[in-house]
Amino acid sequence: MDRLWSPWRSEYIASAGDADETVCIFCKLRDDPDNDESNFVVYRGSHNFVVLNRYPYISGHLLIVPYEHVGELDKAAKATTDELMDLAKQSQTALRAVYKPDGFNLGMNLGRAAGAGIANHIHLHFLPRWSGDTNFMTSVGEARVLSEDLSTTYGKLRGKLGGS
Repeated sequence: MDRLWSPWRSEYIASAGDADETVCIFCKLRDDPDNDESNFVVYRGSHNFVVLNRYPYISGHLLIVPYEHVGELDKAAKATTDELMDLAKQSQTALRAVYKPDGFNLGMNLGRAAGAGIANHIHLHFLPRWSGDTNFMTSVGEARVLSEDLSTTYGKLRGKLGGS
């Protein structure tokens, strides 16, 4: 069996409980609609907003975030989760139109042990994927290879959700 060591993860794991839980980046974004472009907020719905991940795994990496500050999916209001899934469907349509991917990854990390960087505010990751793009640089070179900057991605996706 081959082993791929990633010792830089130990620092993240060791500091997982050290995050300042009083400052929620998603609540800051929620409360700052005047700066949606500089914050890369692509769309605002009634119960959720869609924002580009500032540290994307791949170009087009979206986050669908409830306005409600809630850390557990089963604690979120039904109207919130209903719209969250509607926005996931719209995100798939928009990403397919703009990037023409071969597939998609979507998911949530619920709790620190599951890998949630922001454990007290749920959010859904939505990423386009292409056949043959294994993105090995993340594992081997501690780097991500992105095909465009966030401003370009924002320009391509802004106005593609919510029927705008």
